[in-house]
Parts: sequence; C-alpha cells; structure tokens
Amino acid sequence: MVFTDRLEAGRQLGARLRHLGGEDVVVLGLPRGGVPVAAEVADALDAPLDVCLVRKLGVPFQPELGMGALGEDGVRVINDEVVRRARVTEEELAQVEEREREVLERRGRRYRGEREPVAVAGRTVVVVDDGVATGSTARAACRIARVRGADRIVLAVPVAPWDWTERLGDEADDLVSLDTPRDFYAVGQFYADFSEVDDEEVAACLRRAANRPHGSAATGTPDPEVEILAGGVRLGGRLTVPEGAAGIVVIAHGGGSGRHSPRNRFMADALHRAGLGTLLLDLLTEEEERDRATVLDAGLLAGRLTDATRRLRRHPAAEGVPIGYHGAGTGAAAALWAAAEPEARIAAVVSCGDRPDPAGPRLPAVTAPTLLIAGSADPVVLDLNRQAQARLRCENRLAIVPGATHLFEEPGALEAVTELARDWFTDHMAPAHV
Repeated sequence: MVFTDRLEAGRQLGARLRHLGGEDVVVLGLPRGGVPVAAEVADALDAPLDVCLVRKLGVPFQPELGMGALGEDGVRVINDEVVRRARVTEEELAQVEEREREVLERRGRRYRGEREPVAVAGRTVVVVDDGVATGSTARAACRIARVRGADRIVLAVPVAPWDWTERLGDEADDLVSLDTPRDFYAVGQFYADFSEVDDEEVAACLRRAANRPHGSAATGTPDPEVEILAGGVRLGGRLTVPEGAAGIVVIAHGGGSGRHSPRNRFMADALHRAGLGTLLLDLLTEEEERDRATVLDAGLLAGRLTDATRRLRRHPAAEGVPIGYHGAGTGAAAALWAAAEPEARIAAVVSCGDRPDPAGPRLPAVTAPTLLIAGSADPVVLDLNRQAQARLRCENRLAIVPGATHLFEEPGALEAVTELARDWFTDHMAPAHV
C-alpha cells in the first residue's frame, strides 16, 4: 500500500479508528511527521490533539539508526542491542542524550506556545506516527502516555513491519496499522510524497486543533441533541453537562447562527474545559429565521429563553445547578431581557458584541452580575453598550476587545471574547438566590 501523502494516510487511519469515537479520546502525534497524520485522526474522532514529544537517539556515525529515544516526564528508552552492535560508548550516548534533550524542550515551547499539554489521565490515548520502523520512538511515546496516567493506549500508524506486534505489543493495549508488509525497509517507501515536516507545520496543526470545536470528546460526557418546548414551538438544543459541573450556561442565539455554529461550539468547548455545562439553544425555528421581523423581536426571543430555562431547571442534569446566560447576536438583548424577569434566578450574564438596546427599559431590573463585551472598531455598538452599562444596577463590567468589530471576526478576537466570558462565568457561577 502506498499513500499519496500523510494527510491521505491520516484520513484512512481515522476511518479505521472510528469505533473509538464514543470514548473519551486524546490523540497524540509524534513530531514531526506523525502530527499531520494525527491531526486527520483527531478530526475523524472529534478529539483533542496534542504532541507526544519524543526524540530519537541516533547512533553518532549513523543518525538515522535509532539506538533509543527520550520523551517528556523523564522517559528514556535504550535499545541495548543496537548500542552493543554499534559499539556506542557511555560517553557518546550521554552526549547524544544531552543534545536531544535540549531539542525536546525547545520544540515543546515552539509547538505548544503558552498552551498546557492536553490532560490524558483516565482517558483513551491514541498515539499516532506516520509509520513504525525500529519502534523505539513509538515505545517511548506509549510509556510517556502511561506515565501521564492514560487509561488505555492505542498505537496507530499507517504502515509498520509485519512483526511489529511482537516488538511493541507489550507497550500498548491495542495496535492498529493499515498495512504490515514483509518487504519493509523504511517508512518513506510507502509514501508518494514523504517530504519533511517542519516545526511551523506542527505548530499550525496544533493551533487549528485547539481552535476546532469538539463536543463529547473534549468533556467525556454525552453531548445530546435535545428539543425544548418554549413559546409554543419546539426549539433545537445541544446539552452538555460534565460530571460535577459548577453551573450551566445557556448560549442563546437568534437568527443567523445556531447550535451547530463553529463559533458557538468554540465557546461551549472552552466552558466545558472550565468545568461548566452548556445548553446551545436555537431561539428560532428554521422557518422563523427567514422572517426579519421575528429575528429582531427581542421580546419574543426573551420569552422563549425564559420558558426554556424553566424546563432546563427540571432536567435531571440541571437539578440544583446555577444557570447563566450567554447572549450573542440577537440573543444578546434576549439574554438581558430574560435575566430581568422577576423569577429569573440567573447566576451570571454575558452579552456579547451586539445591540443591547432592545432590552434597555428592563436593564435596571437585572440582578445577575453582567459582563458586556464590545469591539473598539465598532463605535456604534460600543456606544450602545456604554449606554446599557449606565442603566445597569447590578455588578457589571464593560470589556472592550481592541481592534474588533461586533462579529469578532478579526484574528484573535474570538479567543479574547471566549476568555472573557469563561472567566466571568467561572468567577460568578455560584448558586443564585431563590
């Protein structure tokens, strides 16, 4: 079997591993060549992606021949047979280790930036490379995952020698390879394009994965579609409540967005990682979204949000759990309006980037701590948010995202909004007064 390139190999490998999609999975790619393959696998499994930092220890006079490997958390694997046959001295081995350890630490900073490694404890870890040759790097990667507390380890590669399970079967719980030929000489012989992967490509794969919304794979909990009867219509929703959630945030949006929107899923995913549940709620049916007057009817949207909140409180997953509102687009005014209802009992509100003025007369009645977010590059919306803040009598704050418009489409703007909202909810999601 010959693969066009690593991306094709990753897509085929991801298809083979789809049976893992219902588990709490983390995909770890081996830099550098294994990361583009792993990125495709992570997409297929809707799972988070990280690197498993391993450096091959090459024989000094024949660097392509691995005599061992180093990994994170102090993991060290030495192939004594290769060391003996190549007559590598202890001093030469130590010199190679010192050099590769420095590269390991430098690449960790380069690949992840300020991001922390993805937690693997108690989860199924899929270790992915573009192929297995001697197996020393894969062996070290599996040991790293084990040291970090992985519950189950799956070593998955597009191609490996026919006897690889005998060599590596004791390091992983499962081994998966698309092809195990007997005439195996090098991984590159099974790729039409086996061009070198550089550090920037690895970092780019990780950035894309970090910004890709994913549901149940990120939280380890079901992420079911739900229907909620509100205002006489059935509204679509997506409810995710991690075990021990400190609260549930209803992410409300009217027209022009929905529960499947990547932007809304991105926000929800960040809240899940912070220990909060979410209900992604469509306040309009698909037919209603085509009616401009309905889209702009803040009173209608607020009424449906209020009804949906009452029903949410009766859901077993929400029993006794504080509820907050995140309103974006036409849902921003709806969230403020609904939070002002006498029996709302909302723990915290975030109004993001749109016009809050339809809820203006009701703003003094809002009692929940309220964060207004606006972009500095949209002076009209910024001014309306300043006016809204002046009418609030509750704890409040106006956060301004530099250089952003009200849609927050500029580079880094969505990430800034997400951090602001996450921090506001985690700081204020305490049980509301009854």
